[in-house]
Amino acid sequence: MSTAMMKQWVVDHPEKDMGGMDLREAPLPTVGTNEVMVKFEAVALNYRDCAIAKVGEKVREFKKGDSVITIFNQGHQYGDIDPYAASTGVGGTIDGCFRKFGVFNETGLVKAPKNLTPLESSTLPGAALTSWNALYGLKPVKAGQWVLVQGTGGVSIFGLQLAKAAGASVIATTSSDAKAEELKKLGADHVINYRAVPNWGEVARSLTPDHAGVDHILDIGGTETLEQSLHCIKMEGIINLIGFLGASEKPQPGLLDALNHICTIRGIYVGSRSMLQDMVRAFESNNIHPVIDPQVFQFEQGKEAFEYLVWCQRCEHTDLCLLYSRTGRPETLRQSRRSIQSQ
Repeated sequence: MSTAMMKQWVVDHPEKDMGGMDLREAPLPTVGTNEVMVKFEAVALNYRDCAIAKVGEKVREFKKGDSVITIFNQGHQYGDIDPYAASTGVGGTIDGCFRKFGVFNETGLVKAPKNLTPLESSTLPGAALTSWNALYGLKPVKAGQWVLVQGTGGVSIFGLQLAKAAGASVIATTSSDAKAEELKKLGADHVINYRAVPNWGEVARSLTPDHAGVDHILDIGGTETLEQSLHCIKMEGIINLIGFLGASEKPQPGLLDALNHICTIRGIYVGSRSMLQDMVRAFESNNIHPVIDPQVFQFEQGKEAFEYLVWCQRCEHTDLCLLYSRTGRPETLRQSRRSIQSQ
């Protein structure tokens, strides 16, 4: 009997950029007793979405036909992340989703939101879950509080949507008037052009009641934005350090600045399986839909998809990149959604 085969994209020479990518055939993976085979229906450049094709005999949580999404770090089930969980990233130490089929332990998947398409669900395990962790992981956001998001990338847009669903007021920063209009359409209460207003931190604080400051900040720029984030954070507020998209040679805030401002500065790395399950319920109950780029590529156009993403980033159109944007770290195709197809 001949071996069943599938197609997958492989990176043998990452130093060659797009030239190191190759579309090949590989044997269809086998399924263990606690594992699930998924057929990938959609892949985002960072994340994925699939349909289950086969289940192991001891799998209890999923059945044939279920639509599922992967966990970014397969070992991060609940609670705080640890070194082991941080080393189990899909598309990093574990084979990613840029292939026709993949096999995962059932604990590495969750059911996708019923209100989303495969393309929409494929965006959730990375950028969306990072935003959820920022708003709910340490001190949950509450109705009436203030949230600040930076730019129009995936994490910031999801942060805006989730904060508004929680009843919070949102201040957004951007670099252009055109993007400002889009942010307002998505529900931003105030938008500040950080190029026109370099001291946007002080302006953001002035927009809050009694100039008390912002409760939660999703800081994407790192060295370029942390100083201004400190200018607008509320006492006992949280600055979530998510990325380092900015570049600055000026002196950076030090550890004692957290004490001076009586705030928490927190680094986060996506989120756990239990967080992802909570977030899926929030997407369903609030009928939240991701903002997706209209440009969609076929599986065989893998190189073109990455080239498009690079072009978007160079042109500062990270809000328009394939399905969402980056979190500040170089990430390959990490999560997705699937559905179980056959035993």
